[in-house]
Amino acid sequence: MGMLFNTFYNLTDFWFAGLLSDQALAGMSIAGSVFFLLLAIGIGIQTGTSAIVAPEVGRNRLSDVAVWIDQAFGLGILLSLITMAAGWFLADDLVLLLGAEPSIAPLANTYLTVTLAGTAAFVLSFAAAGALMALGDTASNRNALVVGFFLNFVLNPLLMFGFGLGIAGLALATVLIKAGTAAYLFWVLARRLGRWNKPRADLIRWWHLLQQVLPASMNMLTIILGGFVSVALVGRFGSEHVAGYAVGLRLEQVLLLPALGLNSAVMAIAGQNFGAGNGSRVAETYDRGLQIGLLMAAISIPIMVFFSPLMLGFFAESQTIRDTGAAYLRIDAIAFYGYVVIFLSVALLQSIKQPLFPMALGIARQLVVPATINYLLIVVWGYPMMAIFYTIVIVVVISAIVAHLYTRHQLRLLS
Repeated sequence: MGMLFNTFYNLTDFWFAGLLSDQALAGMSIAGSVFFLLLAIGIGIQTGTSAIVAPEVGRNRLSDVAVWIDQAFGLGILLSLITMAAGWFLADDLVLLLGAEPSIAPLANTYLTVTLAGTAAFVLSFAAAGALMALGDTASNRNALVVGFFLNFVLNPLLMFGFGLGIAGLALATVLIKAGTAAYLFWVLARRLGRWNKPRADLIRWWHLLQQVLPASMNMLTIILGGFVSVALVGRFGSEHVAGYAVGLRLEQVLLLPALGLNSAVMAIAGQNFGAGNGSRVAETYDRGLQIGLLMAAISIPIMVFFSPLMLGFFAESQTIRDTGAAYLRIDAIAFYGYVVIFLSVALLQSIKQPLFPMALGIARQLVVPATINYLLIVVWGYPMMAIFYTIVIVVVISAIVAHLYTRHQLRLLS
């Protein structure tokens, strides 16, 4: 539910950007691609923190739990500073690479400048959410995301129109809400652990954290890089196509959010059972996840196929934006359950301290294979834009089969 409201939050930003203009919507779409590319480290911190802390919870070593969370916060601050500096240095070039026209680029750069200033708030909120997830508490992060969604409806028009900040106000609202989220999650952790967590630096513990964080970050980075490459290739056909693809992608994420929530649950529960040495329960968790995910797919796929034009109509007046987003949703519906299988396989492997295969699969699935094929199709051979979407589907389906077979093999080794 929390992730659902988080994606509703992102869609709300798209809607408000569309109220400014279709150009603002396109600029935010391009900026969002760059920012998510740079925020992969924060998502890695969440996954890595959960993977390290959950087995300690399973062993009932609560004092070690608090120490690991301190180290995760310290590492998160360092990585957020590196991420912010890299973002400011590379932002202009990346915006242009994504095909932003002269009227779009300044809007994208304005949005990026403000959001990158809040990178630490994003990363620390991810770390705190990962720690709470390992402790079996997903409700606190859900509550923060729900409240943030409603606050966004107040702050966006206030800052954009009331204070006349335009697209910068849209970004500032996000930074303020994320900072509040981080503060709230810190407070919840303090109540759970009986003390406030303080960022600390122990190089040995940081190294153990990085062994989980970096593969998870690389896995997420390749996901975002793959989307980045797709956006860059779609951008060859114009910024309106980028906006349509971005909105379609966010709508798909709404439908995938229950699967992502399921992914978080599988990681936490399987990690605790792995820490307790109960391999059969780890396998059972994976099986139940696949069954629930199939039900989710049966509900979501018809929505993608039949209601995509209606959903796109809420965000833009441009017919080009609407048509591109609807086409993406209808084509990618074929791969929906493939995404679910990949999410659950990666979560299971992370929970049993095997992050390298997901990283390798992610590099191949999200970056190397589709980037190579789509470059040949679009740039070299001149195929139409829709070829990009069909390539995504084929690669996801094959990757899901490979991920499932490998995960089954690892589960057999545990039993």
